[in-house]
Amino acid sequence: MPLLPHYLCLAGPTASGKTAAALAIAQEYDCEIISVDSALVYRGMDIGTAKPSAAELAQVPHHLIDIRDPLNAYSAAEFVRDATALIHDIAARGKLPLLVGGTMLYFKALFDGLDDMPTANAAIRTAIEQEAAEKGWAALHAQLAEIDPVTAARLAPADSQRIQRALEVFQVSGLPISHFQTKSAENTTKIIATNAQPVSVTGDLADFSGNRLISLEPENRAWLHQRIAQRFDSMLQNGFIDEVRRLEARGDLHADLPSIRCVGYRQLWHEPDMAKARELGIIATRQLAKRQITWLRSMPQRHAIAADSPTALGDVLALVKQWQLSMTP
Repeated sequence: MPLLPHYLCLAGPTASGKTAAALAIAQEYDCEIISVDSALVYRGMDIGTAKPSAAELAQVPHHLIDIRDPLNAYSAAEFVRDATALIHDIAARGKLPLLVGGTMLYFKALFDGLDDMPTANAAIRTAIEQEAAEKGWAALHAQLAEIDPVTAARLAPADSQRIQRALEVFQVSGLPISHFQTKSAENTTKIIATNAQPVSVTGDLADFSGNRLISLEPENRAWLHQRIAQRFDSMLQNGFIDEVRRLEARGDLHADLPSIRCVGYRQLWHEPDMAKARELGIIATRQLAKRQITWLRSMPQRHAIAADSPTALGDVLALVKQWQLSMTP
């Protein structure tokens, strides 16, 4: 796999300040933003995904936003294909490709590549769904633990979408899904070089490739929890419920679609008790943030910056400046 042109990545858990940091970078450098977010791809899902506002979108060109109807899924493989083409196109125009988001699977797929995993099988998927309806997803999670303990260990018993996919892959291929993921990581040429530990702003950059990953990670988890609750309440005040009801009224969408499984939408979907939906939505968002941080900590090439530091934006810009200077001939 040939190396991609120089690009910059900005990742972090939900509500960690990625949008503000990305726009600050865009004010200093001639760049275009590639969204790395599995929810922002869907049209008509604006409030609950914290999609950038019209004013923010006007400040700098954005890509991979509003490219799918909620009825149609978007895969990691499609992201790699689209992001790779965009990185080449943006770099060819003399601009900096800036990849921003919190879908860590997309980042990992771009960095490590994807192997030839079995495609979806409708008949097997339906059979798994029927078994789950009878026994519950916790029982199927226990089944997964027997055939693929590696994958089961990182999935919650209620993570129906990923449990279903892992069981489907095993039934189609006879191999655990972790086999394909491990093989991909071992056999695909790395796009980004790695170190044993995250590198600080003042770290030695000599052994890094031209593609850099900044990770906004709060040191105080309570700070992030407060921001998550505040943002969820702001979404509710700004019409999130009406947005979900419009999606429900379409009649062709259902709770098992990847789009409706997005955090917040899943909790509000056909839920009349708004106090309950709010509580569940905030809890689910916290759980998402925890998973995102776990993913990030498994990426040793990342450069971690404290998102809750008062100097966070300045630290991000200082690091980008250092990198850009190191890339100048």
